[in-house]
Amino acid sequence: MTLRRLSSSCAAVAALLTGLAGLCAPGAAADPGPLASADSRAAAHRAAAAPATLATLSRFFARDGKVSLAAVAPRIQGDAVPVYTLSPEFVAGRAGAPVAKLEYLASTAVSSDGQKASLWAVPQGGTWQVVNIATGDDEARYAAAGASRLPGGTVFQEPQINAWYVQKGATVLPLDEDAVRAVGARGTTLAAYRQRVQRAYGDKLPGSAYAKSGKAGGFGRTPEEARAQAAAASSASSAAAVSAGHGGGTGTAAAVTTGAGALAAAGLGAVALRRRRRGANPA
Repeated sequence: MTLRRLSSSCAAVAALLTGLAGLCAPGAAADPGPLASADSRAAAHRAAAAPATLATLSRFFARDGKVSLAAVAPRIQGDAVPVYTLSPEFVAGRAGAPVAKLEYLASTAVSSDGQKASLWAVPQGGTWQVVNIATGDDEARYAAAGASRLPGGTVFQEPQINAWYVQKGATVLPLDEDAVRAVGARGTTLAAYRQRVQRAYGDKLPGSAYAKSGKAGGFGRTPEEARAQAAAASSASSAAAVSAGHGGGTGTAAAVTTGAGALAAAGLGAVALRRRRRGANPA
């Protein structure tokens, strides 16, 4: 399994690669689908709590010597939460497109010394597997913050600027400092948010010069980032890949959005690294 969250996340790489022109319905919300069902969340939780995953978590938490490997005692805290990211169809303006797409389910792990990590799970071959471990508990924190600020809303991330929001009906509210900078402390309307992301990313969809240049997801890697990613991939060959699949999933990898599928396919067995950028406290 991958043991880092890439800058802007691997999920963002493919998140803006498809879409059609049109006018988005102003009240469109993310469709949770079967992958966010109670059964799926329970299966993702079992994958996170599997012995093989906990063994990898022990090494992850002990990597800097903050706690000994023998004393880590990792545990899974709370339920798995669905994680949504900005939808390319929404950016392109497809009629009725939801603001965000489901990428993966995240479970929070806690070590004996209080360290936290987020485990990303996706369905693969009829089972759920943990494909990434990221430092911190951003996913669970923002899910809770969104539920508190706008009950029943959809919490989602705009990975290109590492911003977290909650949306319900025609309202989009910011959940972190990056989102506040993007839409203001009081939030914005869904229609105005769509206009903003269209201006920011509309020229980066399929067929654009930006896409043809080899860049994706609203980002181009700097030479330093490319070298760092190549070094991480090289180091991955010496790390053991851990699969924590368990029955109970409701789909296959193809049913997950493209970003998470790419993450699962390309990220097995990398070295343990922190998130490059930690999320700010929920607004």
